Amino acid sequence: MSIDLTEAIGHCPLIAILRGVRPAEAVAMGEVLLHAGFRIVEVPLNSPEPFDSIRRLHKAFGDRLLIGAGTVLSTEAVANVAEAGGRIIVMPHGDPAVIRAAKAAGMVCTPGVATPTEGFAALAAGADALKLFPAEQLGPTVLKAWRSVFPAGTSFVPVGGITPDNMRPWLDAGAAGFGLGSGLYRKGMSVPALAERAYHYIHAIGELRSRN
Repeated sequence: MSIDLTEAIGHCPLIAILRGVRPAEAVAMGEVLLHAGFRIVEVPLNSPEPFDSIRRLHKAFGDRLLIGAGTVLSTEAVANVAEAGGRIIVMPHGDPAVIRAAKAAGMVCTPGVATPTEGFAALAAGADALKLFPAEQLGPTVLKAWRSVFPAGTSFVPVGGITPDNMRPWLDAGAAGFGLGSGLYRKGMSVPALAERAYHYIHAIGELRSRN
């Protein structure tokens, strides 16, 4: 049985972004993340042979991890991700056509938004959650203001510059989870190095959640 977004976020609100991962490395990296406690893994489409990496991850962990693609820019890319077994589409923008294509394919979709106008349009197109991008530009104060006008239950996921030390203000402002890029993984990183960073993030979010 496949894991869904609510279950995945409930277990661990951290999304691992493996930008630059190569297919030959993907399963080893997925194994490290799964054992650390992650439940969502994203392979950006500007990585080498991303559909092959998604296919390998899906084959190895599709029943335990919600696997998909980031930097999805077109409806054609959505179809390619679905064919590879991906189940989540993450975007840097809020193109309604891409969102609708993802939902028509039965996939989870988290578009990137930077203004309330973009956020409401993305929800109207069927978005499951809103990726606040770039998070450094927006900040927790903006998220707190947005939550006063967006529908109750809207899930906001800051992405960009998230570290184990700056998640607290975002959680206080109402963030549902976080996308972790170069703070977690960089192209060419070794498996042990990823494991160390992954456990650092997992420990930090566990401590923060236990205080709530």
